[in-house]
Formats: sequence, C-alpha cells, structure tokens
Amino acid sequence: MANYEGYCASVFYAYFAALGLDVVPEEASHAGRLDMAVRFNGQVYLFEFKVVEIEPEGRALEQIKDRGYADKYRLAGQPIHLIGVEFSREQRRVVGFEVESIAGA
Repeated sequence: MANYEGYCASVFYAYFAALGLDVVPEEASHAGRLDMAVRFNGQVYLFEFKVVEIEPEGRALEQIKDRGYADKYRLAGQPIHLIGVEFSREQRRVVGFEVESIAGA
C-alpha cells in the first residue's frame, strides 16, 4: 500500500458517510488540506491522519493546530474537536489517537 495514509482515511470516511453524517474529505484551506471534516449534532470534528513511519508521532494533531484548520469553523459557535489519528504501516493498526476540544467563537 503505497499511500497507506489515504487508505486509512478512506476507511474512516466510509464509516462516517455510511452513517449519513456530513463528511467533507480533503477540505482545502489557505494553509493546506485537512484530511476530513465531520459535522454532527451541532459539533465539528476535524481529522488529520498520519503514518508514523513517515511522520513523527504527535504530528497529526500538531498539524491541525499549526495550520489553523479550525479557524473557518470558529464563527459558527459550535464546539470543535481536533482529532489526530496515527497509523503504523508495519503494525497495520492505529497506534496513536489524540483529541483536543476547543470552543467556537
């Protein structure tokens, strides 16, 4: 699997889309592309996926914050949850999962 990150992101997307949630994959912003945004029950969930053999651990959540992916959602006043998910290509599983919640404006 050359693009393991994309494969894992597509699995998450398939689950959320099958539930009928408002899912936006590869959402573009001025600072880059967020892997996935999900809106559910008056809240926003922002996902970034990383493969630990390619990026250092902790980088997924850090990227969401560094690039300001939550900025466009703050004005809605909804709770925003930043979620970094890290996979291991070697172990073929999730090896890291960080969540940070912030308030909208």
